[in-house]
Amino acid sequence: MSSSFLRLTSVNLHIDGIGQVLIERSDKAKRLSISIRPLKGIRVAVPPHISFEKAEQLIYTKTDWIKEHQARMQQHEQKMTIYDNSSEFKTRSHTLRLLTHAQYTMRCVIQNGYINVFYPAHKNVQDSDVQKFIRQSIEDAYRKEAKQYLPERVAYFAEKFGFQYQNVFIKNAKSRWGSCSHTNNINLNLHLMRLPDALCDYVILHELAHTVEKNHGPGFWSLLDSVCGNARVLDKKLKAFRISIF
Repeated sequence: MSSSFLRLTSVNLHIDGIGQVLIERSDKAKRLSISIRPLKGIRVAVPPHISFEKAEQLIYTKTDWIKEHQARMQQHEQKMTIYDNSSEFKTRSHTLRLLTHAQYTMRCVIQNGYINVFYPAHKNVQDSDVQKFIRQSIEDAYRKEAKQYLPERVAYFAEKFGFQYQNVFIKNAKSRWGSCSHTNNINLNLHLMRLPDALCDYVILHELAHTVEKNHGPGFWSLLDSVCGNARVLDKKLKAFRISIF
């Protein structure tokens, strides 16, 4: 293998029966690992001391495993919204607007109640990179709304029920709607802005309850019931919503 190939930071390969695979050098990777994610496809993370050739060999030895997980990934992708020029999509306070322009790059401007997404006129709006950018733009709008809405909502409930907390941080977490640190900092997911009001409030109250009860024991659920009522029912309803797929 040439030294120039070894110095590559990433390479896209087409593997028969699988399709495109991104092989990417990662300083954080401790070992070769394969990930398969909706819209992002197949990626092999390569530690600094391992060659891309070994990464490619791993792909061939894991072909059956990759195909199995590809099928699951495609099922997730089929559930995802495909945004086009006929889409009527709104967040709490913004409307999505898809616009073409003569440039080769994509751009988002969030203002005056609109999420304005500009993409190159020569591209199809359904191309995966355009869809990915649209989702990122929508997340930017949710983040903006979350920073305006969620801290005020936390303060409202804290005052109403007598909870004490430190700070509110807005995160883009992949697996949690919220969390409460041991120092009573409240972390809330920007995707709470997608939930019905009752479930958004439930997550906030759930984390505020953790400022008093740090575990999920009987005392926690009793406290949570006292401030929101039917906590278990709301918790079950929350599980029906996915965080990152929409």
